[in-house]
Amino acid sequence: MKTAFIFPGQGSQKVGMGRDLFEETEIGRSYFSIANDIMECDLTSIIFDGPDNRLKETRFTQPALFTVSTILGKLLMERDLIPDFVSGHSLGEFSALTIANSFEFEIGLKLVKCRANAMYESGISQPGTMAAIIGLSQEKVQSICDDISERYGVVSPANFNAPGQIVISGMVKSVSSAMEVAKISGAKLVIELNVSGAFHSIIMKPAREKLAEMLNSIEIKNADFPIFHNFSAKPTQDKEEIKTQLLNQLENPVLWSRSIENMILHGANSFIEVGPGKVLTGLNRKINKSIESKNVGTLSEVYSCLT
Repeated sequence: MKTAFIFPGQGSQKVGMGRDLFEETEIGRSYFSIANDIMECDLTSIIFDGPDNRLKETRFTQPALFTVSTILGKLLMERDLIPDFVSGHSLGEFSALTIANSFEFEIGLKLVKCRANAMYESGISQPGTMAAIIGLSQEKVQSICDDISERYGVVSPANFNAPGQIVISGMVKSVSSAMEVAKISGAKLVIELNVSGAFHSIIMKPAREKLAEMLNSIEIKNADFPIFHNFSAKPTQDKEEIKTQLLNQLENPVLWSRSIENMILHGANSFIEVGPGKVLTGLNRKINKSIESKNVGTLSEVYSCLT
């Protein structure tokens, strides 16, 4: 049996997450303290007490999720549950790489802070949005985006999450138009997401440039075990390839469904979603019903996972 740790991205956060890790574990107290110092604010208070709309700000959401998910992953590994593979949805790649020892927690959080701020600023300078489209094929969604982009401006697939579940991203008018066409084309559900920018689209080019500056200033190590990246959906442990993949991820779609399928082809049959919420566990049921998936988002779930 091979086990994969998968780490959630933006949207899985909730006020109060990780409080038990802070109150009951040494690594939790240590990492939350480090996070407050690096973020130069009381991130712990924002995570534990909210308000919700403040935690939902990209510049806080990403460091918060990274911190909580990484603590949970470290606790599992301290108790000798070691993954064969790792992957992370968007932001989750940074937690996955920290668990794979490509960089230490402090370096990972500095990268996440840089990425979150750059994405937040890109969303202000060039407003955009995202929407989930349920019930249309990948080919149909791509066709809709191509047609709308020619007429109104950038809109493109951003997340291929599961068969029939695709997120699009782009300029506000373009996304709105694509949503209407998707409804007419027979989509079962079309929902605009509460995000602050057009993530995983070419609108994120300025954010990529800022992240590239920081990535080039630090040392990344080869990963201890294969990470399946969002951009390629293929495994790598090579430090230079990891840098390239992290940068390409910002402007290109997350190939999540293909990443899970490729991990299964490499022998993974047990998946543990390491972080708050059960978004990825739910997607796994849509991607392949035969695999075992469970979520570890609290300290009690860490313990129950090991029994």
